[in-house]
Amino acid sequence: MASSGPAADAARAEVRAIVDDKGHSVDNARRAVARLDEAFAAGDLVRTPALDAMLGDLIVALEQDDGQKLGGKSAEAARFILRAVSRELDNA
Repeated sequence: MASSGPAADAARAEVRAIVDDKGHSVDNARRAVARLDEAFAAGDLVRTPALDAMLGDLIVALEQDDGQKLGGKSAEAARFILRAVSRELDNA
């Protein structure tokens, strides 16, 4: 069952704003993950199995070694996964 109430609505809106931000998709993805973690910890949103899988894939796409810059494939993966996360938020 999806979360409801002002805090859930605000968390969804904030994550979607981050996803739609004009910044670099890798940076946006990190910000979105951080905001979702806050919402989950506060109980504002619930983790769905689909959202958990998407976030797991996103974390893998964002992994990097020290000093390594993430390139086009990571950025494209982040954009793709973030769009799916945005759609799934209605169920969280």
